[in-house]
Amino acid sequence: MSETIFMGGGGKDYAVHQGLLLKYANRHGLVAGATGTGKTVTLQIMAEGFASAGVPVFLSDVKGDLSGIARAGSEAFKLHDAFTERAGTIGFEDYAYEAFPVTFWDLFGQQGHPIRTTVSEMGPLLLSRLLELTNAQEGVLNIAVRVADEDGMPLLDLKDLQAMLVWLGKNKSELSLRYGNISTASIGAIQRQLLVLENQGGAQFFGEPALELTDIMRTDPDGRGRINILAADKLMSAPRLYATSLLWLLSELFEELPEVGDPDKPRLVFFFDEAHLLFDDAPKALVDKVEQVARLIRSKGVGVYFVTQNPADVPEDILGQLGNRIQHALRAFTAKDRKQLKQASQTYRDNPRFSTEDAIREVGVGEAVTSMLQSKGAPGVVERTLIRPPSSQLGPITAAQRQDVINSSPIAGKYEALKDRDSAYEILRGRAADAAEEAEKAERLEVEAKDAEREFKAGRRYDSERVGKSTSRKDKRSSGGFGDVLTKMVVKELKGTTGRRIVRGILGGLFKGR
Repeated sequence: MSETIFMGGGGKDYAVHQGLLLKYANRHGLVAGATGTGKTVTLQIMAEGFASAGVPVFLSDVKGDLSGIARAGSEAFKLHDAFTERAGTIGFEDYAYEAFPVTFWDLFGQQGHPIRTTVSEMGPLLLSRLLELTNAQEGVLNIAVRVADEDGMPLLDLKDLQAMLVWLGKNKSELSLRYGNISTASIGAIQRQLLVLENQGGAQFFGEPALELTDIMRTDPDGRGRINILAADKLMSAPRLYATSLLWLLSELFEELPEVGDPDKPRLVFFFDEAHLLFDDAPKALVDKVEQVARLIRSKGVGVYFVTQNPADVPEDILGQLGNRIQHALRAFTAKDRKQLKQASQTYRDNPRFSTEDAIREVGVGEAVTSMLQSKGAPGVVERTLIRPPSSQLGPITAAQRQDVINSSPIAGKYEALKDRDSAYEILRGRAADAAEEAEKAERLEVEAKDAEREFKAGRRYDSERVGKSTSRKDKRSSGGFGDVLTKMVVKELKGTTGRRIVRGILGGLFKGR
């Protein structure tokens, strides 16, 4: 059993060990079942098993129950006798209570170490999904990110992006010729969505120091993998932020980790709880991205396990890549439910001892229909499995106990203090200040020039001899020579009787022939 994660007992009387082979644990998996059928406990015992095998785990605590992994179970617990009896039934001979190394995380920084990323690292595709943007608005967001990158203006937090959008709007005429149309309406819509995100507390997710992936892939000195628990009970009030933040983390793992081929055990196991939130109303581009990550990330040693109520919540292209399956009970109250139940049963390798469809409908709390990858990655025969009891505390720990775990964490103090280095907001604010200073200087110089001109004119008025209008004309008339005198004589003559005769004679000669 050293090469497997012990899941529970199957077969007749639940006496046959059912395990998940570590060698195929990076082939991904599915944990499904209706509310109240035991998915959370299954998630807890899988995290314990991977940690004991030296594999770090990342999971989200949607209901707040999984924090108990940090403390050992107790004989005083009300289910102690039931757990002990179950361990005997399934042949779990070395069952004992123990605590596991845990690191608490929280996007809001309240129930764990803050998780942050930058706007640039998240990228326009995931940001558009987070902000629920249209195609046109996503295009404007792409332009903002592109221009910021080309101009050397880092987009770290939301105020950087907001400032960049304002600058984009002011310079849209020039930028549209190169990048395409930039409408004021689209910029306004993005700004409104950013405001909504801020009101949900999402602004705390963006900034520095950004999360280093090595901090969620730690192992303890005793060789056990650390279990990273994301506090998601409050985060679930903003489901799109929850889904997008986990998808961002998964994408970062895909992009940054090197290829390792087929390792003996995963480098990290990632549980995506409430997976339906990832795919609800998701655009095709995003679903394609998830499919690509799921298909290729296994070669980087990462196993991804989707946790949801119904297998139908996961698109077929992705569902087909989930080789290890733990299916808790599905309820069939409607025709649609019965159809989905039948479809779910058809994805398993049949067991001649029972009907898979009936088993999925009938299994009780703490029991599941399981199928794990076997030799050469082939799906195993489906089994009704009694899930083993957890070794850690079932249920949440107190706030004081959580704080003790946070304070004693190996990364305590690394992410708590927010750093705000110069980025797009500060750069654009500096440019605006410089432009305002230049404008003020130019205006001041213009005023000074006008004042100087006014003083100069006033000085000439009081210091020089005033020259009258008539004198000026007199001077101009007297300045002429012989030509001026001759002209005056001709004009005077034309005004007389002789002049009028001459003019009539000329005009008569001109028009006589007509």
